[in-house]
Amino acid sequence: MWNSYLGKRLKGCGYAFKGALLLLRHEASIQVQAVIGIIMTVAGFYFEISAAEWMLQIFAIGLVMSIEGLNTAAEEIADFVHPDFHNKIGFIKDVAAGAVFFAAITAVIIGCIIYIPKF
Repeated sequence: MWNSYLGKRLKGCGYAFKGALLLLRHEASIQVQAVIGIIMTVAGFYFEISAAEWMLQIFAIGLVMSIEGLNTAAEEIADFVHPDFHNKIGFIKDVAAGAVFFAAITAVIIGCIIYIPKF
């Protein structure tokens, strides 16, 4: 069964779930993002945001957490390949962190668009 198309997809989902748990268990940055995501979800229920606002909010939370995971992967690979300081490795890590910054700013803007009118 595990060699069938469906079996391989299920196996892949298992690896993805394991990766998500590893991130949540070991990475402080993703833990912070998860807590913020929970707070924003509670706020969404409290302020009774619309379906469109829910879609934007869920997209923003997923975007930030996904990019944060990719940033962690890039940093881990860079540290594995070249554990000592190197300008190129520093550049790679900075660019990956910059991607997280763009995602986080996007999420903040989406949050402001949704919640500022509620006050």
